[in-house]
Amino acid sequence: MDNNLPNPVSFEAALEKFLKHLDSKSRSSATRIAYGSDLKQLMAHMTGKRVTQATTVAPDHLTEYIDILFSQSYTAKSISRKINSMKTFFRYLKEQNVLTVNPAENLTHPKYDIKPPRFISPDEYKALRDAVRLDIRISTVVELLLQTGMRISELANLRLEDVKKNELYLRPIENNPSRTIPLTKTAATAISNYMSLRPKVENDHLFVTKTGRPLLIRNIRTSVDRYFKKAGIKDVKVNDLRHTFIAHQLKNGVQPEVVHKQVGHKRLSSTQKYLDYLQIKEELTLTRIVEL
Repeated sequence: MDNNLPNPVSFEAALEKFLKHLDSKSRSSATRIAYGSDLKQLMAHMTGKRVTQATTVAPDHLTEYIDILFSQSYTAKSISRKINSMKTFFRYLKEQNVLTVNPAENLTHPKYDIKPPRFISPDEYKALRDAVRLDIRISTVVELLLQTGMRISELANLRLEDVKKNELYLRPIENNPSRTIPLTKTAATAISNYMSLRPKVENDHLFVTKTGRPLLIRNIRTSVDRYFKKAGIKDVKVNDLRHTFIAHQLKNGVQPEVVHKQVGHKRLSSTQKYLDYLQIKEELTLTRIVEL
């Protein structure tokens, strides 16, 4: 008997162990869902090939699977994400001594063009403001997203006590850090106007529905998307308001180290890459949005 062979571990058991590991590291739910989806798809493929043990997966199995994904018209970006999931999964199993060899170690990512973030132009911002001005709640949502660069999940998690005179406290969410960010005069005025009309309910979330329930992320996305459409702004998503804030700050000379802390990027490089995007779009003129 070869004592160097790993003890058999089913793919299902290994995947469950890996997902619990992600939970213990406070990885975001979006990350966990993405890894789970990608690896369950791989597991289904392997089961169809009668490979049910994670410990018997070989490099050839994975390269064959990738070839099948290409044949099924998956985009290079999607396949790259799935490869990343495989690499992370099998590297973890090797670190845990479930495997003696990592079958995904030599997988290479397909090349694909990374689409730069979309920045809202001053004219589009004005059109959005005009479209949403009679909806005080969503108008305030738009102002906060564009004037602070916070994530939509952070906005949905705001509580009444988080609103200070000249600043907002952002609570920690999953793997996003807590931090305090300054409020511009425009953002502070928007909050004040909203508070005068906010339903008198016991729920302590800042943004609530008419019945007093927290305004969920999906509600926020749907509402803002509706006003994008009303304003005639195409090919734009709610997250592009955050992108625009970051671009505006850098364009106006704020140091990346400062912006990095304000928007809660984990790595300074995540902020610095916007400098490259701005060079790509150097013809785009971002005027002073903060105090329009």
